[in-house]
Amino acid sequence: MATLLPETSKKIFTPENLRAAAKQSQRCLVVPVRLRRAIKKYLRELEEPHMKRKVLRLSQSLNTIKDVNAQMVMTTSRELVEDPLKTVEHSKQRWKIKSSYGDIGFKYMEDETAAYVASRMPAVFSACYRVLKEVRRRLPGFSPARVLDFGAGTGSAFWALREVWPQSLEKVNLVEPSQSMQRAGRSLIQGMKNLPLIHSYDSIQALTKSINKSERRHDLVIASYVLGEIPSLKDRITIVRQLWDLTQDVLVLVEPGTPHGFNVISQMRSHILWMEKRKLRKSKAAINTTSKDLVVGQKSGAFIVAPCPHDGQCPLTRTSKYCHFVQRLERTSSQRAYKRAKGEPPLRGFEDEKFSFVAFRRGQRPSEPWPLDGMEFETLKEQHAKRNPEDLEIDYEDLIKLQQEADNIPYEEVDPATYDSDIMDTDAADQNDEDEEEEETTSADLGGGWGRIIFSPVRRGRHVTMDICRSTNQDGSEGSFERVVVTQSKNPTLHHQAKRSLWGDLWPF
Repeated sequence: MATLLPETSKKIFTPENLRAAAKQSQRCLVVPVRLRRAIKKYLRELEEPHMKRKVLRLSQSLNTIKDVNAQMVMTTSRELVEDPLKTVEHSKQRWKIKSSYGDIGFKYMEDETAAYVASRMPAVFSACYRVLKEVRRRLPGFSPARVLDFGAGTGSAFWALREVWPQSLEKVNLVEPSQSMQRAGRSLIQGMKNLPLIHSYDSIQALTKSINKSERRHDLVIASYVLGEIPSLKDRITIVRQLWDLTQDVLVLVEPGTPHGFNVISQMRSHILWMEKRKLRKSKAAINTTSKDLVVGQKSGAFIVAPCPHDGQCPLTRTSKYCHFVQRLERTSSQRAYKRAKGEPPLRGFEDEKFSFVAFRRGQRPSEPWPLDGMEFETLKEQHAKRNPEDLEIDYEDLIKLQQEADNIPYEEVDPATYDSDIMDTDAADQNDEDEEEEETTSADLGGGWGRIIFSPVRRGRHVTMDICRSTNQDGSEGSFERVVVTQSKNPTLHHQAKRSLWGDLWPF
């Protein structure tokens, strides 16, 4: 099988489908009809008065949390991030968590939960959907059956899981300490068909006590918009270590796209990679020559599925920039109704949700050939030299006929109801099915040959400038942050792709 991988990669990555394999960003996302209807039904049954005021109060509270995070003094040093147990005595107290999320000064009660469902849940869903969709694209054979959602809230990540893997989910464990959030999540999924087995817990400790050791390993563990609400860095690292122990394959962490959110993701990324490298070194040092020990050694370790193309130190940690992405979504009717304050101008029909994330997988990063290896590109001058002069001639009679046919097309007035976000667009659904079929045949591998476009490309004239995080060696153990300029004259094929690349897409090397 290993000998067939290079040949398959060479067949897949051609100039024609290179763009499809590199595409990871999503255009303006429309929240699924089922979720929109569930939110409207939930808010209608509550009949909460002064919802606009509650949404505004929730927004102010979340902004206050951002200010607290920005001003929070980090009392631990860099050595603690790399080894949180270095300064702690080796005793049972080292795993004791002294704080949990919500201790930063904000708790979700009934009013806050209702405001969250009306204003924030669609945006959080869009970020989780964007992340999980990329995990599915990068891991085509990955279909999780057992999932753990830590900090589940009202179920934004669960709804995203249902959209990305609708058939494979068998059991989902939810960890959420807020009882009002749990009630809202149960109310939103009420009446849904073909649901997996769902269990809710107040904490990780309650989860581990309630299930057997054989059931503690999950195919996928996700923690979205929760780690930043844990004030202590020690507790944050301890919880992530526990989540990593509860997964047997993939761990996904998602945080808001702010400097604090990126710092949380970067710290957890560095710690898990360091921890697994240390375990791998110890296992190699103590390994025997038996085949059983050899298999155990091959399964140890961890690597980044997305967004990082390498497993080395993040090149943005010592700069003023921070790695984050954006997902645009069409605002739901509840967002348009409650997020607009009296006297303010009308809201836009969309909003941009910024987020930072990282997806880990157990094992070693697969060794793949780089997508541009063996590919030859012509310059613009060489392409012009091969043109046939007859192809440049214009048949004016055919051109006039095409113009007349276009003028004879009758005008059709578009039904205004089709612009309503609460109406299902069948054409868009069919298009999504076609895109999913295309994704299965053209997906980027996990080798180090794919860089990540960190910020929006700058298009000026006939050249495109992109800021790319890339791997600097074949095995993806080290990386760097580079500015790549693609010109039309030197490489028109890649220039055509660069013009259509968006923030968050991959770039081949």
